[in-house]
Amino acid sequence: MGLNDTQSAERVHIGFFGRRNVGKSSVVNAVTNQELAVVSDVKGTTTDPVRKSMELLPLGPVLIIDTPGFDDEGMLGEKRVEKTRQVIRETDIAVLVADSTEGLQDADWQLLAEFRANGVPCLIVWNKADLLDDAEQRLALGVFPWTKSTDAQNPAAPAAQTSAVRTDGAAAIQAIYVSAQDKKNIQELKEAMGRLKRGAAETVGLLDGLVSRGDTIVLVIPIDKAAPKGRLILPEQQTIRAGLDLGVSVMVTGNDRLAETLASLKEPPQLVITDSQAFKQVDAIVPEEIPMTSFSILFARYKGTLNRQLVGIARLKGLPENAKVLISEGCTHHRQCGDIGTEKIPALLKKYVKRPFTFTTSSGKGYPDDLTAYDLIIHCGGCMLNEKEMQYRVRHADEQGVPITNYGVALAEMNGILDRALAPLHLK
Repeated sequence: MGLNDTQSAERVHIGFFGRRNVGKSSVVNAVTNQELAVVSDVKGTTTDPVRKSMELLPLGPVLIIDTPGFDDEGMLGEKRVEKTRQVIRETDIAVLVADSTEGLQDADWQLLAEFRANGVPCLIVWNKADLLDDAEQRLALGVFPWTKSTDAQNPAAPAAQTSAVRTDGAAAIQAIYVSAQDKKNIQELKEAMGRLKRGAAETVGLLDGLVSRGDTIVLVIPIDKAAPKGRLILPEQQTIRAGLDLGVSVMVTGNDRLAETLASLKEPPQLVITDSQAFKQVDAIVPEEIPMTSFSILFARYKGTLNRQLVGIARLKGLPENAKVLISEGCTHHRQCGDIGTEKIPALLKKYVKRPFTFTTSSGKGYPDDLTAYDLIIHCGGCMLNEKEMQYRVRHADEQGVPITNYGVALAEMNGILDRALAPLHLK
């Protein structure tokens, strides 16, 4: 990935969902103006989620995801449906594609329930409007109830006549008639997706509220065996960019040159940010009056999971004998000698708890559905996961009563500097 590319975790994730053979892939191709997905009259043509990063006006950088039919059947069908459920957990905007000649079926209502449960804003797209006699007279955009009703079963009813609220008083779902074949209302569909994006809560930036224009920050990046040759890892890239966006001077140094770097500055930096693996060494070098934290802790704050992961640190302090620990990462990098997840954290945890335990690891999309076997989860900062996916993982652990914490939080605690690492964030 080039430095100018938008990483997929920072893109708006737009998932296209629906039953088999309602034209999901055709709508995706019409929206993207590309032959992104294979189109066929055969049910179940899309067997795995298809992903495409692109620029899509008026939304900007997006990740388009075409999913298998939610009404798929059989043993393989069940696995495909589960893949679709996984996509919902990372989706920022859900597009439910339905056949305008058939109305919503049970699988569609199940999808709407999944969207609600995961807090995903959605839009209903009535496809195949070219097959309706009065398609030209239809409203391009209307509203639709979240709950099943007589009107809701009949997409041919004028949009203005359907209920505009759901039972809890919240706003109804927007619904739009389109024809993927004739490209009818495709631009209106894009604009409707853009409005859903603008209606979402703004995310706090990586360094927002921590530094100001004209400040200087120092990033400490160890160059060891695990460091990728010739490039910086994503958290380092994104932190540099976040600093530049705020008008901050960003100095980058290795942990072996940190003392000299600090001594060369006329004024102390406003913040030192280090790789969590170097916490102990950096803490010894950086004077107490200079704020210090880690990339991993910053990303937990950025993804909105830090407060919940701080709660999980209590279990780390009181880990029982023969505890089972899950060490989970959002990426699937090649593990090398000295890997943080499989070697460094377990070794430090052994010294910290002073009692036997076992650990397993997960990576990428392999986050377990059943977490109840674990006494604690230690998760990476989630730089490769979007906010929706990272928040789902923390919520999923909470729902199953399993404490979850963060690489940076755990390493700071085990090195005895958690209070110092959190101080720059001004947590309430």
